[in-house]
Amino acid sequence: MAQRTIAHLYDNYDDATRVVSTLESAGIPSSDISLVGHQADSGTGMTSADTAEKTGTGAGTGLTLGTVLGGGAGLLAGLGALAIPGVGPIVAAGWLIATVTGAGVGAAAGGLIGSLTGAGISEADANTHAEGVRRGGTLVTVRADEMRASEIETLMSGHNPVNIQSRAAEYTKEGWSRFDESAAPYSGSRSSGVPPLTGNR
Repeated sequence: MAQRTIAHLYDNYDDATRVVSTLESAGIPSSDISLVGHQADSGTGMTSADTAEKTGTGAGTGLTLGTVLGGGAGLLAGLGALAIPGVGPIVAAGWLIATVTGAGVGAAAGGLIGSLTGAGISEADANTHAEGVRRGGTLVTVRADEMRASEIETLMSGHNPVNIQSRAAEYTKEGWSRFDESAAPYSGSRSSGVPPLTGNR
């Protein structure tokens, strides 16, 4: 049966975790769901300073890979912390992050774009999703059978996802053109869901 990847970015981490719980309650296997969120907004108690050195060198990539692949207790029980160059500290779990970290230490930022495009997300949307995570958002992706794709879209759309085309237009208006894995991790405060652009023109 044909599969496709459905990806939605959420400005609010709690909205993203509610999406994951809603999907699991609807019978979507945890193994088909991924979450990648900016740690500063995740409520994990970890700060950018905890992983800043590792982020700069790429040494944090795959730091807790064993805990981020998901498990029998549900996807959120498997959340782990990573540091990705160009994004900074993240919390993540699921199939997508396994493909990202499979890119190798120091290559995970490009791996995020590559993993999304390899799963069928357009390059333009993949860049916007990655930039959205860098700026504090949380990305939820689902591998969906075509028969359930419409249902999954409806479930995910019920939790305030970002309109990715509008968000790309907002970023472009600021002078942004694509995700830059060499940019400094975003560390400013967020306002109205779209923090100001820093070092990524």
